[in-house]
Amino acid sequence: MSDWCWEGRSGLTKAVKESTISLQQAEYEFLSFVRQQTPPGLCPLAGNSVHADKKFLDKYMPQFMRHVHYRIIDVSTVKELCRRWYPEEFEFAPKKVASHRALDDIRESIKELQFYRNSIFKRKTDEKKRKLIENGESDKTVS
Repeated sequence: MSDWCWEGRSGLTKAVKESTISLQQAEYEFLSFVRQQTPPGLCPLAGNSVHADKKFLDKYMPQFMRHVHYRIIDVSTVKELCRRWYPEEFEFAPKKVASHRALDDIRESIKELQFYRNSIFKRKTDEKKRKLIENGESDKTVS
């Protein structure tokens, strides 16, 4: 494997080769879990650079892909927009560990998207309330 491939350095390829779980079994377990959590067609595929995952899932886990919504939430796109449009706030975004393990990557993506939602994509009413409180006024007048 070339030096360019990150998975070679992370140990992911080695772990996959040594796994006793078949691709079909992995899809079955994955889909069983997701079906317990989400109704068909409503949950979008989400994560960082998730288009790469989608290519793999389309090819090797088609039943799973039929369960999720056709839209994708790519946290990397949100990151790049925030980096360019809100550079001051972006400096406080959580940093990636990049273990390239599914559960770790999912948790990092959720944490990152929560940061953007809470720090950058604030609701206008939240901003109005903050300004009223700063001015010593009641926030009950804000709807």
